[in-house]
Parts: sequence; C-alpha cells; structure tokens
Amino acid sequence: MRRLMNKLVSRSLSVAGKWQQQQLRRLNIHEYQGADLMNKYGINVPKGVAVSSIDEVKEAVKSAFPNENELVVKSQILAGGRGLGTFQNGFKGGVHIVKADQVEDIAGKMLGQILVTKQTGPQGKVVSKVYLCEKLSLVNEMYFAITLDRKTAGPLIIACSKGGTSIEDLAEKYPDMIIKVPVDVFKGITDEDAAMVVDGLAPKVADRNDSIEQVKKLYKLFCERDCTLLEINPLAETSSNQLVAADAKLNFDDNAAFRQKEIFALRDPSQEDPREVAAAKADLNYIGLDGEIGCMVNGAGLAMATMDIIKLHGGTPANFLDVGGNASEGQVVEAFKILTSDDKVKAILVNIFGGIMKCDVIASGIVNAAKQVSLKVPVVVRLEGTNVDQGKRILKESGMTLITAEDLDDAAEKAVKAASK
Repeated sequence: MRRLMNKLVSRSLSVAGKWQQQQLRRLNIHEYQGADLMNKYGINVPKGVAVSSIDEVKEAVKSAFPNENELVVKSQILAGGRGLGTFQNGFKGGVHIVKADQVEDIAGKMLGQILVTKQTGPQGKVVSKVYLCEKLSLVNEMYFAITLDRKTAGPLIIACSKGGTSIEDLAEKYPDMIIKVPVDVFKGITDEDAAMVVDGLAPKVADRNDSIEQVKKLYKLFCERDCTLLEINPLAETSSNQLVAADAKLNFDDNAAFRQKEIFALRDPSQEDPREVAAAKADLNYIGLDGEIGCMVNGAGLAMATMDIIKLHGGTPANFLDVGGNASEGQVVEAFKILTSDDKVKAILVNIFGGIMKCDVIASGIVNAAKQVSLKVPVVVRLEGTNVDQGKRILKESGMTLITAEDLDDAAEKAVKAASK
C-alpha cells in the first residue's frame, strides 16, 4: 500500500511540471548488512568486515586480512553513486582499492565525514562505517535482480550478461541481452526458471549447476525476508570459477516489519529523513518533500488533491502527511511538531474532511500543538464534516490567530499567499 501511495504522490507532484525530491517508505539496509544476510543463505559474497573507528580498522586488517596485499575500502551510506561521490572535506570517491598499508589512511578520510553523491542531494550523508573487503580477481560481470511485478502479480527475475553499470544504461546499450523471468508465487522458483536465468546471465567459467543453486538461494532469501528488491550489480565470476555477489542492494516491505524484527532492527535512522523517522514512531503517513507549504490532511486521496491545488495556485507542498481516519489528539500534536521542524515551511495548511476523523479532535490537537510548539508561520484551516461546529468553536475560543477557509480552493489560495509574505 505504501509503495502505491508513494507512486501516486510522485505522479501528483508532476502537475506543475517540476519534480520534487521525495523519500520512499521502505527499509533499506547497508551493503555490509546485506552481504551478511546473503552469506547466511549460502550465497557467495566477498569476505568483508564493517568498521566504525580507526582502531577497528587496524584490528580488522591485522586479524581478518593478514595475507592480503590489497583491500577494497567502501564507505557505507544508503545511496548509490558512492564511487563517483565527493566528501565535503574534499576527498574524492567513496570506494577505493588500496594497498593494505594505506587502508587506515583512506578509511580515516571517510569515517565521520559527509559523502555527497548524485543520489544523496547536496546535503550528503554521513559515513558512520566503512566496509573492508577482499579484492577479488573478476573475470566477468553480470546483472541480477528480483523485484515485484504488477503485470505478473508476483516476483520477477531480471538478468543481463553485462553488468557493473546501472540497469538504465544496460537497457539502453544492450536491450536484447536483458531477460525477464516471472516466477509463480504459489509454486515458487523451479529448476527450469533458475536455468532460464542462468542462461540469460551466460556465465563463462562458473559451474552451471552451482549457478542454478545460487539463483534459487537468492529467490529463497527474497521471499522469506519479504524483500521488495534484491539487486546484485555486479554478479561476478572470479578467477576461481565462483559466482559471487560482488555488490548488492536489498529493500524490504515496511508492512512486514511485524514478522521481520531481526531485519528491521538493522534500520539506520541516521541515514533517513529525521522527519520521517519521527512520523513512523507516531504512526503517521509522512513523506518529506522540498516545498514551502506544510500540509496536514486526512486521507491519501484528499492529501494528493490538496497538493495538486497548492501547485495549481503557484505553491509547492513541503510534505505528504495523512493523519488517517482515527488519529488521536496526540498524533495531531506530533504532526504539528514535524511540520514546524522543517525550516523551509513558510505556512501550514490543515485540510480535514471529517468522516471517521472528527473535526473537534483535529481542532483540539491544533490548540494543544500551539501550546507545545512555537508556531512562527501562518496556519490556514479548512474543516468540514463530522463535529465541524464543535471544531470551529474550539479553534475560535482558543484565541489562536488562524486563517480560516470555506473550501479547499480557498484554503490553497490563502496558504500560497501566506507563504509568499
């Protein structure tokens, strides 16, 4: 549901022809965590150790890689493009292959620093850990992924005999080399399915039967752990004739958190939008955007319509926030705290159509939020539906300076005007 919601929000934000950066509500784990998980499923991965300090770097090189002449040092952030990224301290590249005696120096330039890549935005992300890996001798690189496909209503395996670059580039350069194998979610992956994938990968030196088993293990991980994406790029062959997941990205369905507690314990809040972390704790549907009008609405459809009309009047929404149909007064307070924590917000628009959600509960939440949070921006309120008269009375008697609106169009116009002052 959340994946659908994000897609719909994305679509709604294109109305004015200007896309805005947004966050997706799904668990993403670090590369070293994904490698550890795959290793537990018997999937071949490079030997590696994650470290968070120079002392740990020294110990790892000494104990885990005593005979290695070269190592790969990888910064760990939840974003792609690390190799071509630049640290805010001026150091170039988040992935380096270096001599063993240079690992400490290179890791020291990464740990605790902000890495900026094409996917992080200009603010970058902090590198709290680096991943030290053995340097493999690769003879061939391929692409492998499992995702969920709406058309076939089940898992879809994507494979390409070329790898090491983005799937978008591969699709442009080698469209005929990409194969797609849908898997019947009820039957599971068959030997024929796995063989078809391996034939698409076209390994040069790895044993075919071993490769088929690796594909089946990857599918098992995908299903048992409620993945929404398992992408290996590159899936490589080594000089020792092994098929190895040289680099992997795994995403997990947030709705499966209740049965994947071990996986969701790996969440790294330092890599996420702090507003979304706070919203998740309050059980609010929130997606941070980069506009100037904070929105608090009940219902995903109404929330998207609100954003559309804000755009229509020349403004840009700062967020998607659906408080739902049974939000408590406390959740409304938390919602206001999140909205006011965004420095870019110049006005707040509250748009409530009370059905299950009662207008008086929203009104009480707004009043209590004003007592706890310093409201320094104008607030436009449009209330309709269940207990609307009680809600309006609560707001009027509170003494708060609010801008009231008669309908959604009026509310959006007033919010845009208030934000521009």
